[in-house]
Amino acid sequence: MLAQLQDAYVGAVEKAAASTVSVSTARGPYGPPFGPYPRRGIGSGVVFDSQGHVLTTHHVVEGAEKVIVAFPDGRVLSGTVIGGDEETDIAVVRVGGTEFHPADFADSEALKVGQPVLAIGNPLGLPGGPTVTSGVISSLRRNLARGPGDGVRVIQTDAAVNPGNSGGPLVDLQGRVVAINSATIPYAEGIGFAIPINAATEVARQIIEHGRVQRPWLGIAGYDVDRRIAAYYGLTAHRGVFLAEVTPDSPADAAGLQVGDVLTSLGGRPLSGLSDLIEALRERKIGDSVDAEAERRGRTVRVAVVLRARPY
Repeated sequence: MLAQLQDAYVGAVEKAAASTVSVSTARGPYGPPFGPYPRRGIGSGVVFDSQGHVLTTHHVVEGAEKVIVAFPDGRVLSGTVIGGDEETDIAVVRVGGTEFHPADFADSEALKVGQPVLAIGNPLGLPGGPTVTSGVISSLRRNLARGPGDGVRVIQTDAAVNPGNSGGPLVDLQGRVVAINSATIPYAEGIGFAIPINAATEVARQIIEHGRVQRPWLGIAGYDVDRRIAAYYGLTAHRGVFLAEVTPDSPADAAGLQVGDVLTSLGGRPLSGLSDLIEALRERKIGDSVDAEAERRGRTVRVAVVLRARPY
């Protein structure tokens, strides 16, 4: 039993490490009084396909003037940032060459809390190649607010993740990538977050095809409703998204949604908050007509919203 478990861990590491790379970046130099020294960064990445596309995190390559990708076979290649998505913290780098070893990607929707996982990457840019830490899936219901109106869903793990691990894979015991390591909380102990691979690969495909991510757009800004918010505004709904802003001439505006409404359902999917709304929109396509349900001053309002592409 112990020998089988050990073999599973070793086999998973060997398989995943073959498609894990180091991503180094350089940005413009510091100005006075620091002197003309370039700012350097270090992260990790995953070989996405045989055409030389590497999946990494947006914050690792954002603003980079030079990107260097080091492969497990010893090759060190110059890379070009094809595009990045700040909302999901996913980016794609392209390198020239052949004979790349793409990662094996799992279905992140099939993950279970308590499932063993391994984090592989290049922490702190230390020499000697990728390192491995182990842990479990701690939660599948976390979301990180990177800006107003978002709340990207992430996987929480207790596998140790340090600076330099960002962009590297979180893998299962079959060596399949289940998520891309993205963030840690400096004041917390043993907590790391990763972008589910289903979301990451969809973003990567859009970046490769379009140079950016094209998302269905509703045209609202809001925040989660809880009992405190409900009591303050006199709402009968204790869950949903309170609409603090409705953009003029947006799909929400055209459908008749108003500031002060509480959006409780989209496309038949109940909404507990912003993270549910974001997930519901990700399941839709630009041009879809979606039924929405909202509470307005104690009564239920039902409208049809025709989604448009998010403006940039």
